[in-house]
Amino acid sequence: MAVDMMKECMDLLRRIQEMEFVALELNLYLDTHPDDTRALEDYNRAAKELKELKERYDELCGPILSYGHSRNRGNTWLWVETPWPWEM
Repeated sequence: MAVDMMKECMDLLRRIQEMEFVALELNLYLDTHPDDTRALEDYNRAAKELKELKERYDELCGPILSYGHSRNRGNTWLWVETPWPWEM
């Protein structure tokens, strides 16, 4: 993997981690404040951005999870062909 692409993958992974934190915190808040419309909007926005970031990571860097997130492209198991997220 080229250095520039590796940096972009690392940046994407960092952003994914940040958005997962945001989504989880909003999820916990909404457990106790289910009628807070602003928090609901924020959660929906965070969930949408997180989904888009994961899709971008998948396209550029390879699978972010070994199961359930995306379909395998091609004739080989991509999970073992690319660096795993924690190897970056």
